[in-house]
Amino acid sequence: MALHITADPAADELLTDNPLALLIGMLLDQQVAMETAFSGPLKLRERIGAVDAATIADADPESLVEAFRQTPAIHRYPGSMAARVQSLCQRIEQDWDGDASAIWTRDAPTGAEVYARLRALPGFGEQKAKIFLALLGKQCGFDGDGWREASVPYSEDGSHRSVADITSPESLTRVREFKREMKASAKAAKQPG
Repeated sequence: MALHITADPAADELLTDNPLALLIGMLLDQQVAMETAFSGPLKLRERIGAVDAATIADADPESLVEAFRQTPAIHRYPGSMAARVQSLCQRIEQDWDGDASAIWTRDAPTGAEVYARLRALPGFGEQKAKIFLALLGKQCGFDGDGWREASVPYSEDGSHRSVADITSPESLTRVREFKREMKASAKAAKQPG
């Protein structure tokens, strides 16, 4: 299934065709707009020539940071995010023979196993791992047993909680509205009574 996350056909095509690009986009999805995060892999490919684990893992760290800093920047925190992306790629090289998709394809894993594999990656906490697992299940054809249970609440049908639910400009708007409501609720809950 073709992904429609960024509103940039070239960036979405890379995310659809390159599992590592999708994983990097998810890693970058913090403290920037989702479209910016998921467009990052295309910018990276344009600047260093490839989005593959070996190229990024073996890149000179300072050169990689410079690629992240070029205008427009790949992320608002180019230094720390370049290091995280490089660490992610080094782990994929080391543990998955450079094949990001092996995380969810090798040995026909269950949803819980994929969740655990994602959690073991640098930069993937509980929420990010659940969202990515839901994205795999909802839009990328992953059907391992228990994927919905392992990615609750992001696996709920008809929800608009995360990037896993973005399939059009309209769904992006609904996800943004949900996130705004959650932030407003959290802020209100912190207010003294």
